[in-house]
Amino acid sequence: MAQQERAVRTRNALIESAAELFCKDGFDVVSLSTISARAGVSNGALHFHFASKAALAVAVWEAAAQRLGRITAEGRARSEAAATAEGTGGTGPGGPLQVLVDATHALLRGLRHDVILRAGFDLSESPVPVAAGADLRRRWQAWVEGVLAEAAREGTLARDVSPQDAAHAVVAATVGFGALGSRNAQWLSQSMLTRFWALLLPRLATEVALKGLVASGWREGMTGADGVPSPFRVTARSGA
Repeated sequence: MAQQERAVRTRNALIESAAELFCKDGFDVVSLSTISARAGVSNGALHFHFASKAALAVAVWEAAAQRLGRITAEGRARSEAAATAEGTGGTGPGGPLQVLVDATHALLRGLRHDVILRAGFDLSESPVPVAAGADLRRRWQAWVEGVLAEAAREGTLARDVSPQDAAHAVVAATVGFGALGSRNAQWLSQSMLTRFWALLLPRLATEVALKGLVASGWREGMTGADGVPSPFRVTARSGA
């Protein structure tokens, strides 16, 4: 059992080391010996777990995909739990649009603090053959489109807004914040994303739905993190 635990720790250390170096220097530049040295293990130990750098990249991507899956699943689970507590069923306060807002805040929080998640998104545009359908950006876009389609069915998305067009805007912004955040962490701040949502939500949501939305995120808005008022609600459509 102790040997198995050591093997797991070694494997995880290699994955984290690879993620850090892929983010810092890029997949093409990083060598296996550099990865093993950063992880504090021998080259032999690395090759015991991973046959190649591409295999290590697959492991990084798989770990990142699990993290993205948790972000999207946990946001919906919290919303459904809130709805159950209120006895309303479905999603909680703010409906699918609040689920989306909350997930984007969780994603940027993850990109700020989790190097494996950052590396997974970076690998989406790398020439390394990770796996079919391994583009985290496409996974994220598909999920965003699904949530916006749900909002349209529930009548909380403005009638003249296409879920696909709205998803393109949200994904472009969040992925763009992630890319810019690699150089300037302010792009990944809660306040930056809150201001984006304060600008976009009046265009996306119906008048009624807008009143229940928290642009700073339901979790973040309750704490007023990053100097954002608690909660930061949007109460009027642009031009109203």
